[in-house]
Amino acid sequence: MINYHPDQHLLSLHAKGELPLSMSIAISAHAEFCPHCQQQLDQMTIALSEQQFEQANIHSGNADNDHGKLDDLLSQFLSSTLDTLDTEVSVDNKPTAQIESIDNSVTIKGQHYSLPRVFKKQINASWQGIGKVSRLRLDTGEPQARASLLHIAANGEIPDHTHKGSELTLLLAGEFSDCYNTYKPGDFMLLDQDHEHSPKTTEGCLCYTIVDAPLYFTKGISKLLNPIGELLY
Repeated sequence: MINYHPDQHLLSLHAKGELPLSMSIAISAHAEFCPHCQQQLDQMTIALSEQQFEQANIHSGNADNDHGKLDDLLSQFLSSTLDTLDTEVSVDNKPTAQIESIDNSVTIKGQHYSLPRVFKKQINASWQGIGKVSRLRLDTGEPQARASLLHIAANGEIPDHTHKGSELTLLLAGEFSDCYNTYKPGDFMLLDQDHEHSPKTTEGCLCYTIVDAPLYFTKGISKLLNPIGELLY
């Protein structure tokens, strides 16, 4: 069972299209795991659509020529719908080889993972890492935030650390635990400089992560990495 979810504010911003791409990916991926959050997003989207429609009706009553504008709006809508249908038909008619080339799965260290649909166009890099920890960077076009797929192999861990900024972790597959809890696929966790932890996994895990500042390692030999943290995060 999923125990950690994005809050109502994040869901609302996502429904309005006001989140940066990295966070929007996280919300969309979580919603694929979580019917409850998907239902809330659907309700928010419907409410926003009704609100915009009501506002359009109010404006349309203020001028005689708004009937023409409504006709134009309907025409644009129908044109857009037909374009969408044409696109869908063209996709359906693509040769099998072309359809199969659109993949949203990854393989790392002998493990194959199917990803949520939102990652379909994001996987265009290679894995990098040390030991049991591997990372595949995603390009979201954001100068500060670093979005990645993070894989920890079985019996691996990330040393004790805190955060100079914020860290979002969405567990996509497997399990991991820290001093706070044990997490399952779909769990959505936001941490900041007030949290210190050392994620560990027995069976291995795949996560989607966003950090906006370097981690700060707090114990052992890993503290030697802190002076070059800006190059690592």
